Amino acid sequence: MSAITLPFTPKATRTVAKASANFDIGPVARTAISLACFTMCFAVIVSLGKAALGMVDGLHHYAKLPIIIHVAAVLPTIPLGGWLLLARKGTAMHKQLGKAWLVLMLITATSAIFIQTSGSFSWIHLFVPMTFHAAWKVVATARRGDIMAHKRHLVFTYLTALMLPGLAAFLIPGRMMNVMLMG
Repeated sequence: MSAITLPFTPKATRTVAKASANFDIGPVARTAISLACFTMCFAVIVSLGKAALGMVDGLHHYAKLPIIIHVAAVLPTIPLGGWLLLARKGTAMHKQLGKAWLVLMLITATSAIFIQTSGSFSWIHLFVPMTFHAAWKVVATARRGDIMAHKRHLVFTYLTALMLPGLAAFLIPGRMMNVMLMG
């Protein structure tokens, strides 16, 4: 009898399928992440397109190393984080890309410390320690095998430490993404 004609799925395959189903997020979180990811990616593409086509004046004010590092690190985290939260979990690719996403988030948070308006911190800098704490919790829960807490921390981190400051970047006049989108 060949493996093709066996009437059951091998135990290892059932275990992987069952484990990956446990990694999924609920429909409300899935919808929120999908909408946030699509909307933010669309706003970023429009903003970068306008800047690339020369439709935005005054961007030379933002040509400072911390801002360049911050933007270069944060832009890939938007679609990558959305994909990681919505795609199949537990695979080797998920783990590798998840580590890359977390490193990009830490670079984003660290570079934000050096971006100061008028030489002082603003309310948006509150997301920096929140991101560091969330990164620690994400790693700790994954290593401990507490997948439910790992999932909860990642959804929270994506929506609050990435999307809320992103919204502020687009909505607050004078911020680079606002200037690129509206200017």
